[in-house]
Amino acid sequence: MAIYTADSLKAELNDRGWRLTPQRETILHIFQNLPEGNHLSAEDLHTRLHEQGDPISLSTIYRTVKLMARMGILRELELAEGHKHYELNQPYPYHHHHLICVKCSKTIEFKSDSILKVGSKTAQKEGYHLLDCQLSIHAICPQCQRSLFPV
Repeated sequence: MAIYTADSLKAELNDRGWRLTPQRETILHIFQNLPEGNHLSAEDLHTRLHEQGDPISLSTIYRTVKLMARMGILRELELAEGHKHYELNQPYPYHHHHLICVKCSKTIEFKSDSILKVGSKTAQKEGYHLLDCQLSIHAICPQCQRSLFPV
C-alpha cells in the first residue's frame, strides 16, 4: 500500500488511461487531511465540499470514491449506518480494523498485526496483490447492552 500524493495518483490514473481531474484531486485532499478516526460517507463528503465552496456533484463523488476504493487509495467501510463510509487506506503501522455497535453506530478502531499478516500471506500465496485487509466486528457496546438488558 502506498501513501498517495496528487502526483502518484496522477501517474497511476494515467497508467490506466484516466486523468487526474480537479475534482479527484480535491477529494483526495479531503481524505488526506481527515483527522484520524474519521470516516466520510459520500453524502458527508458532498456536504463538506459544498461548505468549503467546491460544488462537486454527488454523482461525481460517488464515482470518484468507488474508483479510489478499487485502486486501493480509499477503504470502503460497512459501518452500522446502512451506507458505506470511506477513509484513506493507510499502510502499516497505521492500518486498523473496526469494532462497530449495531445499535448506536459507535465505532472503535483497533490494530491487529495478526489479521494483516494472515491477509497478506493469503493474498501472496494465491498470487494476489494486497490492496486492503480489514476486519469489521459488529457487536453491541456496553452502554447499549445496559439499555437493552437493564439490571
